[in-house]
Amino acid sequence: MRAADLQPLVDASDDAALLRGIDQLCDLTAWGELVDLAGRCDDAVELGRQLWAVRQHIEYRLALEAPPAWAGPVVRPGAARFALGPLTEVVAERFAWAEIAAHLDDPVAAAIVGSERVARGEDLRGEPVGEHADLPLWLAPFEPAAYPRVAYRDRQAWFPSPERPPIAQAEPVAIEEPGQGRPGDAAVAALTETTDAWSPGRLGGLTAGQRIRWWRAGADAPTAAAAIAGLAHARPVRAAACTPGEAMAWLQWAGAAGGALGRRRGGAAGRFLAWSVLAAVAGLEWPPVVDDDAVADFGEAAEELVWWRWWRDDEPEAGWVLRLAVADPVDNEAYAIEACDPPPDDERVEPVSIEQQLPPD
Repeated sequence: MRAADLQPLVDASDDAALLRGIDQLCDLTAWGELVDLAGRCDDAVELGRQLWAVRQHIEYRLALEAPPAWAGPVVRPGAARFALGPLTEVVAERFAWAEIAAHLDDPVAAAIVGSERVARGEDLRGEPVGEHADLPLWLAPFEPAAYPRVAYRDRQAWFPSPERPPIAQAEPVAIEEPGQGRPGDAAVAALTETTDAWSPGRLGGLTAGQRIRWWRAGADAPTAAAAIAGLAHARPVRAAACTPGEAMAWLQWAGAAGGALGRRRGGAAGRFLAWSVLAAVAGLEWPPVVDDDAVADFGEAAEELVWWRWWRDDEPEAGWVLRLAVADPVDNEAYAIEACDPPPDDERVEPVSIEQQLPPD
């Protein structure tokens, strides 16, 4: 099959038949023909035919399945805007930096792909992507060994959350009088940004921000109970201590996501937002100067803070849920975040493990 054979479908704007043709070209590994078809769709769009979604699907499939020489050139700012995820993340999930770097034509896109590879555990110190990088090109000791995995397929994608603490590790939180909330500071703004892409416009027109609440409280001891109390409203909750790496993994997962129906921002963006939360809570310079001293300062701050995952006894976690709390024992301050983006139609599903959520390789 050649792209020219599909021209009648382009002329007829037959999206469904074109998608089947794209599947066949991918099965044949006819990448040049796929690029030819993309050009034909571009010409049709200029004539007023609504084939932009088909054109974006072609870019997505090239990033998802083609060799680096074909996949790299489609990765650029704004490409495949409405694909299952950003193409920078799609190619970073497939290729090591050394395999894809030479084929990335856009320097900004290359920087994002490099940052995605760092989030997957690669150490890119000394690579030319550094001049465009906002964060260290290696994972700091306080970060997880690698951030949560994702999986892309031609029609589906999986973005599993980090592992939840076993219920045996959770302790009931004593709900006392909540501390005084003080919205509007840098830490509240940073926490807000981690989930502001989650499905805006769902649930009768409510925005994501209207479904999320934060609390800042004066803490008499290094505990986040007062901050959690500001969200719990006397309902029973439990909390489990977590490491800085586990907290960063949850923040990155939330920041990378688009929730149930929103647009995904990607793992590199999620890591950036996780670092911004740490900087704001700890009162560190943001954005940081990317050097060993800055990484050491962030690491020291991450270890001084006290982190918890928390959840409600009377409400199973379904859909996209982020419940974290953090206390600063030096400044006697605590923050808690609760963000919930229910699955479509508010389906109640039992949480499953990362291995169960990801498709087989």
